[in-house]
Amino acid sequence: MPALSHAGDFTPRRVVSLQPSVTSIMDRLDVLDRLAACTRYCAEICPAVKERGIAIVEDSWTASAEQIRSLNPDLVIASVPYQGEAVAEILKSGTPFLGLCPRTLRDIYADIAAIAGIMGEPNRGHYLIRELQMEIERVRGRSSRVADRPRVYCEEWGKPLIHSQPWVAELVEAAGGEFVGEAGRQTTAEAIRALAPEIVIAAWCGAGNRVPLEKIVVQRGWESLPAVVSGRIYCINDEFLNTPGPALLHGLHALEAAIAGKEAAALRRMTALALTP
Repeated sequence: MPALSHAGDFTPRRVVSLQPSVTSIMDRLDVLDRLAACTRYCAEICPAVKERGIAIVEDSWTASAEQIRSLNPDLVIASVPYQGEAVAEILKSGTPFLGLCPRTLRDIYADIAAIAGIMGEPNRGHYLIRELQMEIERVRGRSSRVADRPRVYCEEWGKPLIHSQPWVAELVEAAGGEFVGEAGRQTTAEAIRALAPEIVIAAWCGAGNRVPLEKIVVQRGWESLPAVVSGRIYCINDEFLNTPGPALLHGLHALEAAIAGKEAAALRRMTALALTP
């Protein structure tokens, strides 16, 4: 049975987070003291998880009802991507469940507001949303002074090839690029050759910064791609583009650097610094 809230206070006290985006939002809302458990991926992007010794559980792809019940939580929060069987396990646990499915930046802002409201911290949610919006607009203001907008292909997954999500397309536009292809949709190496992107960004889910760029260029026959010829093919840390929460600002700055023509080595140094606690 879920833990009971304090008398007269119905905000959750024992939350299980099954996605890094949720954990990072809770961290910025300063409510990690209510986090009963989260995933190993959360621990990778949120150092406070390890510092606090928070329990580690499966994620929204492999959730276990028994594992969730054993923690006696009063709320489970998860976000995309989901697997049907895992959602069934979450529901089977009998714990109240908030399932998020953002696609756009507007959706992400709404998710932050929802989590902040449930946690009884609406003002902190408002300030976090404004921080994200203002920084995106600052970058947009800088990029608006550039006349040429290079064509940018962003890849979320390599087998099969999948375009990055709509929120990444919005960040690319804010950073001064033109997102090519259909965000969030599967594509092919041949289709990307036809689009002739001038910049290629690879941010594979779960791969961190370890996408084998030289290998995929050869495998896909992309040697003559404008981005490859000019050396403008980059790997951006997975969590900076695929975690729909505060970490997206690091992704935005990395995109801005790539679109501005920074060398790959400089971009790697910048993202490494962003990952340093």
